[in-house]
Amino acid sequence: MKHFLPTFLAVVFLASCIPLRIAPNIKDYKITQGKKFKRGLPKKTVFVFEDPKDANEFYSYVNTKFQLDDYYVDVQVPFSIKGKNYYFSFYEVEIPTKTINLVPLALDAALSKAADMDPMFDEVHTSRIGNWYIAMEIFSTTEDDCLSKDSVSRELVLSYLRDLKNEYLATDNYNEIVFKN
Repeated sequence: MKHFLPTFLAVVFLASCIPLRIAPNIKDYKITQGKKFKRGLPKKTVFVFEDPKDANEFYSYVNTKFQLDDYYVDVQVPFSIKGKNYYFSFYEVEIPTKTINLVPLALDAALSKAADMDPMFDEVHTSRIGNWYIAMEIFSTTEDDCLSKDSVSRELVLSYLRDLKNEYLATDNYNEIVFKN
């Protein structure tokens, strides 16, 4: 029993990894300030959801749905709700989960002391698993930030964005959307 605790701690230490950064897990969507979610996003309020599809899929979806012909697809995309015109810009954002793997680190340390070798597992000391998100900001000619808490069109815009997100995630062939419009 006396040696059990140090042995147990050594096994747990060597068989584990330490998370340095954990990507957020968003079930449906999140409304947040862009800068707080990811550096480089605007300071405006953004609508964020996880994107399980391949890179540039949302770009293709928006380009096809709004028939933009690859012209201003990610900025100032026009849409209307109840006769009022709005615009959205979107950003594909990656936030990786980053961990330190202790087993390769400990093995390299032991090998360098015992055999005076260069690190063999240098590329696996850390691991990164990328999580992709779509962040959207909404504005109009009368409002700079339509998702802010004091915006009069917040609920209308949120309803539209939820439907847009659900349609994007449920659709595989984006040409079908043109016929739905």
